[in-house]
Amino acid sequence: MEASDCVKPSSDQTFVERWIVTPAETADELAALLSEAFDAPAATHLDPETGRCRISLYLPAERPLPPEREAGLRKLLAALRQAGILPRTAILRRRLLPPEAWADSWKRHFPARVFGGAILVRPSWSTKRPRPGQAEIVLDPGMSFGTGQHPTTTFCLEELARLCRRPGPYSVLDVGTGSGILAIAAAKLGCRPIRAFDHDPEAVRIARENAAANGVAEQIRFATVDLRRMRPVQRGREAIICANLLAGILERAAATLASRLRPGGRLLAAGILEEQFPAVQAKFESLGLLLEHEKSEGEWRSGTFRRPAV
Repeated sequence: MEASDCVKPSSDQTFVERWIVTPAETADELAALLSEAFDAPAATHLDPETGRCRISLYLPAERPLPPEREAGLRKLLAALRQAGILPRTAILRRRLLPPEAWADSWKRHFPARVFGGAILVRPSWSTKRPRPGQAEIVLDPGMSFGTGQHPTTTFCLEELARLCRRPGPYSVLDVGTGSGILAIAAAKLGCRPIRAFDHDPEAVRIARENAAANGVAEQIRFATVDLRRMRPVQRGREAIICANLLAGILERAAATLASRLRPGGRLLAAGILEEQFPAVQAKFESLGLLLEHEKSEGEWRSGTFRRPAV
């Protein structure tokens, strides 16, 4: 889910940074558009003070965009500005980064962050260290989604921290695990047992590697599973289900997810656009779950649903 994840370039090349600044509510769509145009991943950095995002792409200097594609992209951006979808200041810019400069530009987009006071997530180059009692996750940005930068991942991490303050341990199911960050966080917070799956075998491989690098590989059972092929169960056993998925997937799989919650269990539903949340909420409530907590950030809205205790 996380739009700010991307692949680190190698340090022996000269790179060009192409960037644009836009309001947070248009950042994800614009990042996807630019990623497709340049055939490269985009990094999105939100400035919490201004509410604006800087979308950056790091491209090898020797492989510029063909002139006709460059012209077409600029024409499209101009049309979006004229239609009021983008502000007039949203101009695609360019600067050359010598080999010694790109690394600092890259790292600026991925600072260490603390979630719920209990979880520190930092890239390997960060010198920030956890305070006493904080769980530490070391995770570099890569091809699989999930470094804690995106609002939906932030919500899930903060809710895990909140729920795991109570005496446990708690069983956790991480659906669509991506980088494995939520399963790793659950393990660091003392949850047991933990199962995590994704439909993408490459994501599962990377999640396993990330868990091993953080010393919790033996505590998480990873698997390649397609949620669409799963069916509801008779008696749920999960205390916490993390479902950082798109709204359409959540709605279609709602019965399957809800059935796996034990009485008193919580479902963390994220990855939902603001206007799509009421439909997702209605679906889960029709299955007997209650909305316990919700949070909006930018265009995203996430919620924690609880199965009433018997």
